[in-house]
Amino acid sequence: MKHSRLPAFITLGVMVFLFAPLVVLVVNSFNASRFGGEWEGFTWNWYEKLWAAGEVWESLWITLKIAVSASLVSMMLGTLAAYALHRFRSGLQDVHHMLVTLPLVMPDVLMGMSLLALFVLTGFETGMLTIWIAHVTFCLSFVTMVVLGRLQDYDFTLLDAARDLGATQAMAVRKVLLPLIMPGVLAGGLLAFTLSIDDYVITFFVSGPGTTTLPLRVASMMKTSRSLPVINALSTLLIASTFIFAACSFRLQRKT
Repeated sequence: MKHSRLPAFITLGVMVFLFAPLVVLVVNSFNASRFGGEWEGFTWNWYEKLWAAGEVWESLWITLKIAVSASLVSMMLGTLAAYALHRFRSGLQDVHHMLVTLPLVMPDVLMGMSLLALFVLTGFETGMLTIWIAHVTFCLSFVTMVVLGRLQDYDFTLLDAARDLGATQAMAVRKVLLPLIMPGVLAGGLLAFTLSIDDYVITFFVSGPGTTTLPLRVASMMKTSRSLPVINALSTLLIASTFIFAACSFRLQRKT
């Protein structure tokens, strides 16, 4: 029986459509041409200028502090939320599930505007704290969904067996439950970390003076043509790190 090659061509076309711009960006990060219109030779010059750009590394440090702390809190709260959603069935849990799912489908612009309105109403001064709260808000939902998927394959009779063998409830959770769902928790944490680093829209609304994250810094640098090659170099490093974190996340999710 002859198989159609159309699905393969469609898949190839989609891959080219998605990754061709990234390939062009990476190539231009090594291009000696300032504007990237034509190839003028290989150079490391833009990476050297990026290394000397202190404001970029300051923004990266702010971004990493927010991303790491938001990811850790999201991992803890997301794991607890996933456990509650999986183990208990009630009308309250249906509302809980809806609230957890809402940030996944809500447009970023709407979420950023609503969080800013909340902070203004409650008298919060925009800055590191408001960015951190905003990132925990949307990262929590992603971690919950990843851990919830992990819990659906978990045999909870193992907890009962541990209790029958003399383990306390806390010991059974620590020694039996957590090690088995930890790959899902770590995968959710890596996904949250990646999303936090890359976020621009929500951060734009809730940031304040002196809290310019890396995406905000890149957006401001794009207003001047002199910074474009440096942005290409920075974007190449971000793409590489994003692929690494995404690959680790998928690997952890597939781990049995």
